[in-house]
Amino acid sequence: MGDKASEPAISAIIIVLEELMHIIIMNGGCGMYIFVCEDRFEDMMCCIYQAWEKALKVGHGCVRLERCGNEQPSLFDEYIHVDFNEDEYNKVVRSIKQKISNEAYACVYYACLSSEQDALDAAYRFLVIGFKAGAAITHMRTEPSVMRIKDIRRRVINEARYFREFARFNSVDGKVYVCHLEPKSDVIYEVAQHFADRMPSENWLIIDDNRSKAVIHPIDGEMYIRYLTDYEIEALSGSEAVNDEYTDMWKAFFETIAIKQRNNEKCQRNLMPLWMRKHVTEFH
Repeated sequence: MGDKASEPAISAIIIVLEELMHIIIMNGGCGMYIFVCEDRFEDMMCCIYQAWEKALKVGHGCVRLERCGNEQPSLFDEYIHVDFNEDEYNKVVRSIKQKISNEAYACVYYACLSSEQDALDAAYRFLVIGFKAGAAITHMRTEPSVMRIKDIRRRVINEARYFREFARFNSVDGKVYVCHLEPKSDVIYEVAQHFADRMPSENWLIIDDNRSKAVIHPIDGEMYIRYLTDYEIEALSGSEAVNDEYTDMWKAFFETIAIKQRNNEKCQRNLMPLWMRKHVTEFH
């Protein structure tokens, strides 16, 4: 009885869906082709390449780009997962630099580092105009897509600047310095560039606990990025428990210079947000 009663309802739903699809097609609409990739800059460049190829057939308005974890499934959208391809990556990077400008490439690069949900799609919309306008795109301050990507870039650069100031290294057996960070955006390489110039003759690594990756710097060598296993992350998590004389001296210095009468926690939170303090030595 239940199955027979549900048949008319199912038929009615099918009819409504068919009518809806007919209306969408008659009005020139289309289902979205949503290109999804991993949260890595190289993968995102490949995502832009494949989305652009599809857009040449269906129009830029019918494609959208997202990173894995940001999917918002809907009835008429088609999701396409994109994997890394070295040729596609090189073509996109080369085209941006040669046909637009290095400044435009910097805008796209920082957008891809951002944690904001629409950052990858914003980079794509920026390039749609950029390949038409050329180098002038970075000066089109009344264009919403340009203003959006510049705002994203500013936020990422500011976050990297904060973490350059808040990074704290722990010495492990006097042989290697380890720093843990949990940034919202993927900025540890930008942070590491600062220390590569100041600690060139030391072994050190900066770990992004959110993304399970690290920038590793060998003595007098070139730093590189490595993705860590769960076992490695667990083993390295104990490095913060290691205290040496410099850790104790730094905490003592922090307490000594403080002026209790001028304590202002609200101001301190504005200048050093709570989420950035998790691995800051003097707050533990």
